[in-house]
Amino acid sequence: MSKKENIVPKAAPSLSERAGVGHKSSFIQGQITAEFIGNSIAKHQSKTSIGAHNIFLGQVRADEINGKKVTAIDYSAYEEMAEASFHTIRESAFERYELTCMHIYHSLGKVNAGEICLFVFVSAPRRKVVFEALEYLVEKIKEKAPVFGKEIFGDETYVWKENSPLAPKGGTT
Repeated sequence: MSKKENIVPKAAPSLSERAGVGHKSSFIQGQITAEFIGNSIAKHQSKTSIGAHNIFLGQVRADEINGKKVTAIDYSAYEEMAEASFHTIRESAFERYELTCMHIYHSLGKVNAGEICLFVFVSAPRRKVVFEALEYLVEKIKEKAPVFGKEIFGDETYVWKENSPLAPKGGTT
């Protein structure tokens, strides 16, 4: 018998186990700090069934658009819709992958170039699944979540980010 055959499959964690008691917002005002990220990871040290973690950190780039440099992104969202979207994305990931837990945090408000605006954290008993699940989650968030970004330039004009779903189309203001 191989090692794999000796492993007894565990039931997937319940929604309350995955989300924690009571629902916390997926949104953080302003940048997502290194302290917040570190504390989130540290809280999982007591969960000894976890063998692997993986994180994605989205950072605001100082892109150049039409000759102007992006200095910040001002994020907004239809929060209730976005939370529902994050929930659907989380649930689909739990159905597809053997995950122990997962967290999605996205900034609202102004986040300067170089600061973190998206933090996705997944944990599982084995390492391979966290790589696959994390890529799936980040792509689904970018595709489905109604979070919008205004790329702000040094002269305080802006343009809506192209990859924002449902973002207003058209020029700068």
